[in-house]
Amino acid sequence: MFSAGVRRFATSAIRRSHYEEGPGKNLPFSVANKWRLLATMCVFFGSGFGAPFFIIRHQLLKK
Repeated sequence: MFSAGVRRFATSAIRRSHYEEGPGKNLPFSVANKWRLLATMCVFFGSGFGAPFFIIRHQLLKK
């Protein structure tokens, strides 16, 4: 009884989900334009890498 209900729920949940499939469709950003993706990744990773250096510079120049 319980397993039949679980099976019905699982199959209906799968049937209701209608997401696009394929490479890059499940990401929170677009991979269609490679130059925009490159710029976005450079800004994202560059800010994380450069932040400690800018913080140290700010602290050293502070009076």
